[in-house]
Amino acid sequence: MEEAKRDEEESKQQQIWSWGAGTEGQLGTGKLEDEYLPQLLHLPFLLSAGSISTLACGGAHAIALTSVGKVFTWGRGTTGQLGHGEMLNSLHPKPVSSLQSYVITHVSAGWSHSGFVSDTGLLFTCGDGSFGQLGLGDYRSQSTPVKVDYFANNFVNQIACGMRHSLVLLKGNQVYGFGSGKRGQLGCRDKIKSVNLPQVTCGLEDVQIVSISANGDHSAAISADGHLYTWGRGFAGAADANLPQLSLSSLRCTNAALGWNHGLLLTGDEEVLMLGGNYHGGLCDLEKTSAVKHRSADSSRATLNEVIGLDGVKVVKIAAGAEHSALVTVDGAIKTWGWGEHGQLGLGNTIDQTIPQTVSLSPDIQNKEASLTVYCGSGFTFAIRSLSVNPDNIARN
Repeated sequence: MEEAKRDEEESKQQQIWSWGAGTEGQLGTGKLEDEYLPQLLHLPFLLSAGSISTLACGGAHAIALTSVGKVFTWGRGTTGQLGHGEMLNSLHPKPVSSLQSYVITHVSAGWSHSGFVSDTGLLFTCGDGSFGQLGLGDYRSQSTPVKVDYFANNFVNQIACGMRHSLVLLKGNQVYGFGSGKRGQLGCRDKIKSVNLPQVTCGLEDVQIVSISANGDHSAAISADGHLYTWGRGFAGAADANLPQLSLSSLRCTNAALGWNHGLLLTGDEEVLMLGGNYHGGLCDLEKTSAVKHRSADSSRATLNEVIGLDGVKVVKIAAGAEHSALVTVDGAIKTWGWGEHGQLGLGNTIDQTIPQTVSLSPDIQNKEASLTVYCGSGFTFAIRSLSVNPDNIARN
């Protein structure tokens, strides 16, 4: 009883905003239209399912994972990526009923497929399977999450869903890939057009991997000692990489976020660095490239750039959409830049931005105990503000 009360209290301590592309219901506003400014959402499902612990945003759908391991999805569902047992869009968050008996600990949203990991290490996938990205041994789409039997004797920790491929991290550090591999994003020694069963990602066998990322035709992993490995499509004109490449041995990363043509890295010094990003004026100002400090291990690998306009700014959270970026500073400010056609920058217009701009949330509550997190889908953005809850106060109420 007390635990249920705490979950309800936690949900009241959260505020959720969305903005950007919304014509398929992915913003959760109940409307089929783009929003150029952050919209404060009213999601009553939170009261019964606990607070949101994480969001995953895909091509035009979103997945919410709650603090008690339940999953809700909404937005585009035309290939079954919502997991509701039908190929239909959903304007509002709906529970993924077939997962109700499981405690889900990790979720990921690709362009049109989804992945879910349980606390017992089971992996479920649904949505578009036409490139084998569900890992089920065929090329069929699924409208309900299906257990990936290939990992029946393994413990899955994480899944990362890209445009048409997926990565899986097992307990014990092994990384696998499946789906489209024509740009090298599966990490196999021989480039594979597509594969419908998981294949070992080569070159990471002796590396302790703690997180994986995928988007577009890019793949990335971060090791326990903070090293970043990337493979797949090359950034900013660099050659594609069939096998994981160490970006810079002296760099220590805590997080990576991948877009279609760029990536963001968060270092242990709370600094943001960028891979690629010369699209839609997008993501870096080409006229000011000389002002950006370039960091590269060698000329054959992608160059890491500092982001213009963030000199001395400490950053705690990063996110990347198809061709836009978002971050949260240590002072609790949200900044966005890049492609703005659908209002995904949250600045009240559709203008592309080459320098990070501050987003205003309404109501703008100044609370030092609050933490902000941002999440990006292909052309839309979410922000969640969570207020810390004192369990002693809840118990007394």
